[in-house]
Amino acid sequence: QVQLVESGGGLVQAGDSLRLSCAGSGRTFSRDAMGWFRQAPGKEREFVAAINRSGLSKSYADSLKGRFTISRDNAKNTVYLQMNSLKPEDTAVYYCARARPEKGWGTPARSDEYEYWGQGTQVTVSS
Repeated sequence: QVQLVESGGGLVQAGDSLRLSCAGSGRTFSRDAMGWFRQAPGKEREFVAAINRSGLSKSYADSLKGRFTISRDNAKNTVYLQMNSLKPEDTAVYYCARARPEKGWGTPARSDEYEYWGQGTQVTVSS
Protein backbone atom coordinates (compact mmCIF):
# COMPACT_ATOMS: atom_id res chain seq x y z
CA GLN A 1 0.00 0.00 0.00
CA VAL A 2 1.40 3.36 -1.04
CA GLN A 3 1.56 5.92 1.74
CA LEU A 4 2.72 9.51 1.84
CA VAL A 5 3.30 11.33 5.11
CA GLU A 6 4.00 15.05 5.18
CA SER A 7 5.74 16.88 7.99
CA GLY A 8 7.34 20.22 8.71
CA GLY A 9 4.37 22.56 8.65
CA GLY A 10 3.69 25.10 11.34
CA LEU A 11 3.08 28.70 12.29
CA VAL A 12 5.71 31.18 11.12
CA GLN A 13 6.02 34.90 10.55
CA ALA A 14 6.17 36.61 7.19
CA GLY A 15 9.68 36.42 5.80
CA ASP A 16 10.53 33.17 7.56
CA SER A 17 11.40 29.86 5.92
CA LEU A 18 10.07 26.35 6.28
CA ARG A 19 11.03 23.02 4.83
CA LEU A 20 8.33 20.46 4.28
CA SER A 21 9.11 16.78 3.98
CA CYS A 22 7.11 13.95 2.49
CA ALA A 23 8.09 10.36 3.18
CA GLY A 24 6.85 7.74 0.77
CA SER A 25 6.42 4.00 1.09
CA GLY A 26 4.79 1.06 -0.61
CA ARG A 27 6.19 1.29 -4.14
CA THR A 28 9.63 1.94 -5.53
CA PHE A 29 9.89 5.63 -4.77
CA SER A 30 12.49 6.41 -7.41
CA ARG A 31 10.15 5.36 -10.24
CA ASP A 32 7.61 8.13 -9.65
CA ALA A 33 7.44 11.85 -10.17
CA MET A 34 6.36 13.73 -7.08
CA GLY A 35 4.52 16.96 -6.57
CA TRP A 36 3.38 19.49 -4.01
CA PHE A 37 -0.01 21.17 -4.06
CA ARG A 38 -1.68 23.50 -1.62
CA GLN A 39 -5.20 24.51 -0.70
CA ALA A 40 -6.08 27.70 1.11
CA PRO A 41 -9.40 28.13 2.91
CA GLY A 42 -12.20 28.74 0.45
CA LYS A 43 -9.96 28.18 -2.55
CA GLU A 44 -9.31 25.35 -4.93
CA ARG A 45 -6.25 23.18 -4.62
CA GLU A 46 -3.40 24.58 -6.68
CA PHE A 47 -0.14 23.26 -8.06
CA VAL A 48 3.03 24.30 -6.27
CA ALA A 49 5.92 22.27 -7.67
CA ALA A 50 6.85 18.92 -9.20
CA ILE A 51 10.01 16.90 -9.64
CA ASN A 52 10.65 13.97 -11.94
CA ARG A 53 11.81 10.56 -10.82
CA SER A 54 15.51 11.34 -11.12
CA GLY A 55 15.29 14.77 -9.53
CA LEU A 56 16.91 16.43 -12.52
CA SER A 57 13.75 18.04 -13.88
CA LYS A 58 11.59 20.38 -11.83
CA SER A 59 8.70 22.72 -12.42
CA TYR A 60 7.02 25.41 -10.36
CA ALA A 61 3.92 27.52 -10.31
CA ASP A 62 4.92 30.79 -11.93
CA SER A 63 3.97 32.82 -8.88
CA LEU A 64 6.28 30.79 -6.64
CA LYS A 65 9.43 30.63 -8.72
CA GLY A 66 12.43 31.92 -6.85
CA ARG A 67 10.95 31.39 -3.38
CA PHE A 68 10.14 27.68 -3.33
CA THR A 69 12.47 24.80 -4.17
CA ILE A 70 11.51 21.16 -4.60
CA SER A 71 14.05 18.37 -4.15
CA ARG A 72 14.14 14.67 -3.45
CA ASP A 73 16.35 12.05 -1.87
CA ASN A 74 15.50 8.70 -3.40
CA ALA A 75 17.73 6.88 -0.92
CA LYS A 76 15.47 8.20 1.85
CA ASN A 77 12.21 7.91 -0.13
CA THR A 78 11.59 11.56 0.66
CA VAL A 79 10.66 14.68 -1.27
CA TYR A 80 11.14 18.17 0.15
CA LEU A 81 9.73 21.62 -0.37
CA GLN A 82 11.92 24.46 0.80
CA MET A 83 9.87 27.62 1.21
CA ASN A 84 11.63 30.95 1.70
CA SER A 85 10.40 34.51 2.22
CA LEU A 86 7.02 33.22 3.23
CA LYS A 87 4.00 35.50 2.87
CA PRO A 88 0.60 35.43 4.54
CA GLU A 89 -0.91 34.36 1.22
CA ASP A 90 1.17 31.18 1.40
CA THR A 91 -1.06 30.04 4.25
CA ALA A 92 -2.63 26.74 3.22
CA VAL A 93 -2.66 23.03 3.73
CA TYR A 94 0.22 21.59 1.72
CA TYR A 95 -0.13 18.16 0.16
CA CYS A 96 2.47 15.96 -1.43
CA ALA A 97 1.40 13.61 -4.17
CA ARG A 98 2.79 10.70 -6.12
CA ALA A 99 2.26 10.80 -9.85
CA ARG A 100 0.86 7.99 -11.96
CA PRO A 101 3.59 5.57 -13.09
CA GLU A 102 3.51 6.74 -16.72
CA LYS A 103 4.35 10.29 -15.58
CA GLY A 104 7.66 9.34 -13.97
CA TRP A 105 9.96 11.28 -16.29
CA GLY A 106 7.77 14.36 -16.33
CA THR A 107 6.81 17.11 -13.92
CA PRO A 108 3.02 16.96 -13.97
CA ALA A 109 1.05 19.97 -12.82
CA ARG A 110 -2.53 18.68 -12.88
CA SER A 111 -4.16 16.96 -9.93
CA ASP A 112 -5.52 14.18 -12.15
CA GLU A 113 -1.98 13.18 -13.08
CA TYR A 114 -1.38 12.09 -9.49
CA GLU A 115 -2.42 8.80 -8.03
CA TYR A 116 -1.69 9.03 -4.32
CA TRP A 117 -1.95 11.90 -1.87
CA GLY A 118 -0.76 12.59 1.64
CA GLN A 119 -3.03 13.90 4.36
CA GLY A 120 -1.51 17.36 4.25
CA THR A 121 0.38 19.62 6.61
CA GLN A 122 -0.80 23.06 7.67
CA VAL A 123 1.36 26.08 6.99
CA THR A 124 0.27 29.35 8.55
CA VAL A 125 2.13 32.58 7.89
CA SER A 126 1.32 35.52 10.12
CA SER A 127 1.87 39.10 9.07
